[in-house]
Amino acid sequence: MGIQNIHCDELSRKIWSLSNVLRDDGIVFHKYMSELTYLLFLKIADQTGRNTALPQGCRWTDLVAQPVQGLVGSYRKMLTRLGEDSESRVVCDIFGFPTTVFTHDENLHKVVHEIDRLDWAAISTDAFGMIYESLLERNATEARAGAGQYFTPRALVDSIVRVMAPRGGETIQDPAAGTGGFLTSAHQYLMRSEKAGASRTRYEGVEIERDTYRLCLMNLYLHNMEGVVVHGDALTDDAVQLSTPDLILANPPFGASAGGMRPRRSDLPFQTANKQIMFLQHIYRSLSPGGRAAIVLPDNVLFEPGIGRRVREDLMESCELRVILRLPQGIFYAQGVNTNVLFLQAGRPTQNVAFFDMRTNVRRFNKRYPLTAAAFAEFERACAGIILGATQGSDAKHDRLKVLSREEIVGREDNLDYTWLKRDHSSSEIEDMDRLLGRISEDLQSALRHIEEIDREILK
Repeated sequence: MGIQNIHCDELSRKIWSLSNVLRDDGIVFHKYMSELTYLLFLKIADQTGRNTALPQGCRWTDLVAQPVQGLVGSYRKMLTRLGEDSESRVVCDIFGFPTTVFTHDENLHKVVHEIDRLDWAAISTDAFGMIYESLLERNATEARAGAGQYFTPRALVDSIVRVMAPRGGETIQDPAAGTGGFLTSAHQYLMRSEKAGASRTRYEGVEIERDTYRLCLMNLYLHNMEGVVVHGDALTDDAVQLSTPDLILANPPFGASAGGMRPRRSDLPFQTANKQIMFLQHIYRSLSPGGRAAIVLPDNVLFEPGIGRRVREDLMESCELRVILRLPQGIFYAQGVNTNVLFLQAGRPTQNVAFFDMRTNVRRFNKRYPLTAAAFAEFERACAGIILGATQGSDAKHDRLKVLSREEIVGREDNLDYTWLKRDHSSSEIEDMDRLLGRISEDLQSALRHIEEIDREILK
């Protein structure tokens, strides 16, 4: 690990330790990052000389100079002014509708002055994004409910980006952006591979949850990225604010629609309460000719009958579904959630689908056995060429790789939940039970959605 990375990791660890102070002020885990974002933005803007867009009296030095007594009240007024009076649209959006949950002057004073005391001089300007992403990952790892429940691990994000090989000047989009991990990873890939092309690339995202939207804006800001992030829902008419993308990288939210009052988009032909199937339609139907996509999806999307099958048929008629990566267990914190990555390109129908199994007879990942880049090395060697269209799936040889023709998939009633490796009997009973519970949960959710769709047809 380089000296710069060591400094970043140490600074991140020290900043995260301040969560103990926030917790003493009654702040729950999922609010940590919003509160830290306000403070870190002001500190980093001061550190990098980017204060000019901030109103006078609303800068880091102004906050540090405030007396302890009445500090929370002054801080609230400062946040409101930042959201309303800043010259920068990005600053206004980051501080839009701010709500500090500090209630005690002493606790806020401690956090401000502990941040101010850190050795910021040892960190280069381009490393601030690395620190912030480290904090996002710590937040997701330790706050296992809410936003952290389906946090996409950085090792998985980076592997997907490597095999998709973004190109400079493309429009890269994530319609379920979260904190912007896919977009920042693509930007970093381009900065390493073709720095000049990175400046010509257009980054776009959509995020529905306001606090997460705020974190996404901050993440892009600290990576010096120019991008458009829509605070909205890509499954509604908010999607008209997006361009036609060349590359989509996404991990859509899991679960069913909650029955909100906003109307769903009418241009997606297969209406269902399954949000992943709706996002899948948005993704492959919005790509430019020849556009590519990589989508993280749970197992149920691969086997669900009815509308699920019709969407899979439509996908394989309009796109070349090249690879399905069966991800190992333990990547996402919700028990029993088994996931996959679908790699596809728009423009011509599917002839063959290559399946790569990282799940069968693979040790479960967890906090003690974390997912790392090394876990994806075999997959990348076997499948990168297939994903980019440089080689056919049948050309690659690997025990964990299997290719099915479109005709064989039709014979399976378009069920893409395909396994062929035999389970090692040494696998633990706990893993077996976890897999069983996950499949039962998926089947029950599928049945409920099927009933909803039948009810909708009856009521027409």
